Amino acid sequence: MKIATAAYPLDVLQSWSHYEDKLSGWVGEAAREGADLLVFPEYGAMELATLAGQEVAGDFEASLYAVSDRMADANALHFRLAAEHGVHIVAASGPAATTERPVNRARLITPSGKIGVQDKQIMTRFEREEWGVIGGGPLQVFDTELGRIGILICYDSEFPLLGRALRDCDIICVPSVTEAMAGYWRVRIGSMARALENQCVTAMSSVVGPASWSDALGDSFGAGGIFCPPDTGFPETGVLAAGDICVPGWTFAEVDLAQVAHVRAEGVVLNRDHWADQTGRDGTAINVTLR
Repeated sequence: MKIATAAYPLDVLQSWSHYEDKLSGWVGEAAREGADLLVFPEYGAMELATLAGQEVAGDFEASLYAVSDRMADANALHFRLAAEHGVHIVAASGPAATTERPVNRARLITPSGKIGVQDKQIMTRFEREEWGVIGGGPLQVFDTELGRIGILICYDSEFPLLGRALRDCDIICVPSVTEAMAGYWRVRIGSMARALENQCVTAMSSVVGPASWSDALGDSFGAGGIFCPPDTGFPETGVLAAGDICVPGWTFAEVDLAQVAHVRAEGVVLNRDHWADQTGRDGTAINVTLR
């Protein structure tokens, strides 16, 4: 299959038709390149807040609910595009209102009209201390025609136990938005580490460029990237493809899941199987004085 990961700029939308045209263009471009799985970034849906006006889009609290109110319509558009082009789409995540506080929710939409939702597990300091976004439902493994797919939203990719919960996935998608190059590299390093540990493929997408209308987003730095275990049949670098920093567009890579199965069974190392060897080792070290 071919995976496409987005370096996606946010726009001030003039109308719903503007959003339809934009998303249709992005999905159509990836489909023409032969992509089967399209991965949009974390909080890419926040541009929907601009449909409620600049004042709402720039307000921390109001923007959360303005986007949440648009998600059903956004899902319907993704359903149509997934069916039209025969592709699976990890839709850009956005806030979803709950009885408590909004969660940060991504959706996996199939060409057959199925949808799986994945909420972010662990909030960044900004999300929890200033924005009031909370962790949502549990991690899930989605069994699809393309293979088993999981989603770790941005910061979640930096935690190995969350990655371990998705050990049965062939592909882990990592939608992200980062406001500094250090943040981009944290998520990229986390994505590569999860590919190493689980002997799978990870696909990272990013928001790129300015969103001056939103104090929550500001400037974003990143790129698309598709990573793998640096083992038999895969690149020695663990990088299948990496886009240019802050250049909008798709990054593509061909992925053969038979290679994933082979590395898991016959790799030079067997990280996924040997994880269990840590059982009983609590991670503490003995303090030894040498002086």
